[in-house]
Amino acid sequence: MANRKNKQKRFYTLLVQVILVFMAVLALFPFLWMISTSLKGSEEAFAYPPKLIPEIFHWDNYEKAMTALPFGKAYLNSLKLAVINVTGQVLTSAMAGYALGKLRFRGSGVVFGGFIAVMMVPYTVISIPLFLIFSQLNLIDTHLSIILMTVAYMPMGVFLCRQFIMALPDELMEAGIIDGANYGSMFFRIVLPLVKPALASLGIFSFMWNWNSFYTPLIFLNSQEKYTVPLLLNMFKGKYTVDWSLIMAASTIAVIPVLAVYLFAQKYIIEGITITGMKS
Repeated sequence: MANRKNKQKRFYTLLVQVILVFMAVLALFPFLWMISTSLKGSEEAFAYPPKLIPEIFHWDNYEKAMTALPFGKAYLNSLKLAVINVTGQVLTSAMAGYALGKLRFRGSGVVFGGFIAVMMVPYTVISIPLFLIFSQLNLIDTHLSIILMTVAYMPMGVFLCRQFIMALPDELMEAGIIDGANYGSMFFRIVLPLVKPALASLGIFSFMWNWNSFYTPLIFLNSQEKYTVPLLLNMFKGKYTVDWSLIMAASTIAVIPVLAVYLFAQKYIIEGITITGMKS
């Protein structure tokens, strides 16, 4: 009987592993196809039946993608905006999460409910009034408009930080008050060091969102020299034709920062998401 149960357990374990491997292959296939197409010629990209491995590797597609448009400038623009926006979003979300999670003040529940309600509002709805406001302030076609728009709109970050900070023992705050620390000192000396996993997780998600953002730069930017990588990728599409090999080559280059950040800090994503659900 015990031998039969062990066989069933091994069978189910093997079955789960096979399903997970299959799902992993499905998830990786679009990425592999992107790399494959980036190394093909224009005609081979549409060959039928399609081939994953090109007959001739066109490594020059990457050079053409970098020189056909000011890709280097767009790369720097995306990096600048991503770093500034991630820093601003992490800092403001941590401050708001600290206030809503540990400070006791009248109406805190209503304020938090407002953040939850904002999460349900489509992003496109608030972009229209903000565009009109920025037009009056002469901020259209500037990176500052994107920074203000992005840093101010981060309800998910506030929710994540608030849930994580609420899981911290109240005794830490009480000990800080006894030692004479004010709320600012407790935030920087007690709270921030303890919420590094949540902030790292938030920073990674924020970086990926900012790096891949297309809609916001499309609305607020007009000059090509201020374009980000997603906007410049869109310019590879012609009026009648699309050079998919160059688009895939440029996309492969564009995904490197996000992939590097995710691989470097993936453990913080799992740790941050796990701990935020421990206390509400």
